[in-house]
Amino acid sequence: MMSSPVRRAVGVALVAAALQLLMIVAFSWPAVRTAPRDVPIVAAGPGAAAVAERLDRERPGAFEITTVGDEAAARDALTGFDAYGAIVTTPAGPRVLVASGASPVVAQQLAQLAQGLSGTPPAAVEDVVAAGPGDPRGAGFGALALPLIMSGLAAAVLMTFAIPRVGARAVSVLAFAVLGGLGAAWLAQGWLSVLPGSYPAVASVMGLAVLAVTGTVAGAAAVLGRAGIGLGALTFLLLGNPLSAATSAPEMLPQPWGDLGQLLPPGAAATLLRSVAFFDGAGAAGPLTVLLAWAAAGLALLALGALRSRDAGVPAAERERAMAS
Repeated sequence: MMSSPVRRAVGVALVAAALQLLMIVAFSWPAVRTAPRDVPIVAAGPGAAAVAERLDRERPGAFEITTVGDEAAARDALTGFDAYGAIVTTPAGPRVLVASGASPVVAQQLAQLAQGLSGTPPAAVEDVVAAGPGDPRGAGFGALALPLIMSGLAAAVLMTFAIPRVGARAVSVLAFAVLGGLGAAWLAQGWLSVLPGSYPAVASVMGLAVLAVTGTVAGAAAVLGRAGIGLGALTFLLLGNPLSAATSAPEMLPQPWGDLGQLLPPGAAATLLRSVAFFDGAGAAGPLTVLLAWAAAGLALLALGALRSRDAGVPAAERERAMAS
């Protein structure tokens, strides 16, 4: 029979192997299953109804098509963040309007769709809301999500073990959110040219995203000990990041996972960043509410942890070490 240390070593290895498989599934499965599912687009012009019927027949379930009266209404739908693209029918043939700022992946698929709408030559494609000047394919924007989440998790761990008192830890969380938002926005706009828009607005969104992640994990650690850190990592890194749709669009993920991703900080932050950077705040209410709710929950957990620590008369770090032992 195996000795106790050997059994423990084997058990840890099994847990690590299971975690590895979970990470592979979490990060690979959404990418493998990415495809349009009820992606909102509009059709305009005299042939709008015929185009909608044709797309429903040829690509069932791929698009949620709304017909509007004219091209102006179609453009309003794109600039208002209500649709990812539009097909405008004219006597000379259809034209396709896209908004790569909303999703370069969807814009590329609609551009490919344009090739089959009118035969040769393909329908003309116009990008009404273009992606960032330094990031036309959206790769840089998609790459922002993971560093924001990982840095927020790392900061929460550092603060938990380096700052004994929970009250001081809350101050550190708030300071990090401000500094992190300002710094990340400066990199994204000034150096990388990934995001256009107002710097204060972009920095505020990034700071709120940092606060939502760091505050929640640090708060969970203050109440639950190391288990809170593990729970935060599982929620935000293994679930929230792959389902954020930062590299595509929520409608490109299988449901209900696309909708679930928008209820977690990574997905809400990606959508809110698109809103303030490309669409002058259109569609910001939903993701802003989600981030504010997570940030408030994190601060509430920190307050609860501080209250419990004060009542017990034990420094928070000592209490958490005792809970973990």
